[in-house]
Amino acid sequence: MRWRQGRRSSNVEDRRGQSSPGMGGSGGLGNLLALAPLLLRSKTGWLILALLAAFYLFGGDRLFDGAPQQTQPPALGPEQQGQPGTRAPGDEVADFVSVVLANTEDTWGKLFQTAGSRYVPPKLVLYDDAVRSACGLNTAAVGPFYCPGDNKVYLDLSFLGDLRQLGAPGDFAFAYVIAHEVGHHVQNLLGTSQKVQAARMQSDKVTANRLSVMLELQADCFAGVWAFYAHRDQQMLEPGDLEEGLAAAAAVGDDRLQRRSGRAVSPDAFTHGSAEQRVYWFKRGFTTGDVKQCNTFAALAGKQ
Repeated sequence: MRWRQGRRSSNVEDRRGQSSPGMGGSGGLGNLLALAPLLLRSKTGWLILALLAAFYLFGGDRLFDGAPQQTQPPALGPEQQGQPGTRAPGDEVADFVSVVLANTEDTWGKLFQTAGSRYVPPKLVLYDDAVRSACGLNTAAVGPFYCPGDNKVYLDLSFLGDLRQLGAPGDFAFAYVIAHEVGHHVQNLLGTSQKVQAARMQSDKVTANRLSVMLELQADCFAGVWAFYAHRDQQMLEPGDLEEGLAAAAAVGDDRLQRRSGRAVSPDAFTHGSAEQRVYWFKRGFTTGDVKQCNTFAALAGKQ
C-alpha cells in the first residue's frame, strides 16, 4: 500500500505498555496483591506472603511476570523498511494504523456529508494482552473488536502475526481488518447495530446467529466501500493489495476457522459468515463503492 504520505489520525489512543486491567496494581506487585487474600487464610500463607513480598522488593518480580521476551514487531511489506535512525518498527505499524484510520475518517466523513448527515469518527485503542472497555475486560485472544458502548475500536498489534498464520499476510490485509471494525462503528451510527441486537434477543439461537452473520457481512461490505475510495481518491492500493484483502476476508470465514480448530463445518453456528460470503461482500463493496449495495439483511433474506 502507498500509505506513508497519508494523513495521521488524532483519534488513536495508545495504551500499550500499561498494566493489565483488574490486577490491582502493575506488574508483579499487582499479581502479588491478587494472591494475598488466599495466602492470608493460613499461618503458612502469611510466611509465604512475607517471603514473596521481600523477593519482589529486592527485584525478584520476574517470578510473576516471566522473563522478558524479545519480540519482533511484524513487518508490513517493502514500505515497512525504514532508514537507519527512523522510528522503531513497532511504531511503524502503529503509524500505519493511524494512516488507515485517518483515511476511513475522510471517506466516511464525505459519504455521511453527501447523505446529509455528520460522521463522528471512533477512537482506536492500541493495547497489549488485555484491555478494559465499556464492553468488559477482553484479552488479545478475541482479536480486534468494536465496542458500541464507548464507540471505540480495540486492537492488539499482535493480531498482524495471527493474520499471517491464517494465511493472510500483507499490509492491505491488516487495513481490511481495521476498516471492518470501523464498519461496525458506521452501523452503530446508523442505528443498525441496535436493531439487530434487539432482534437477536427475541430470536432463537440459529436465527440470532444468522442476524449476526448479516451484520458482519455488512461490515465487510463497508470495508470494501472504504477500499474503493482509498484506491480511487488516494491511490493507496498497489498491485496485489486487493488479493491480500480478499485473502484476509476468506481466512476469517467461519467455515475455515471451524476446520482449522478440528470441528465439522456447521452453518447454523456461523456468526460471521463463510469464507465465500465474506469475500463476496467485501468485493461487492469494493467494486461498487455504493453503501446501498451493502444491504446484507435484504439480500440474505431473499428480498433482493
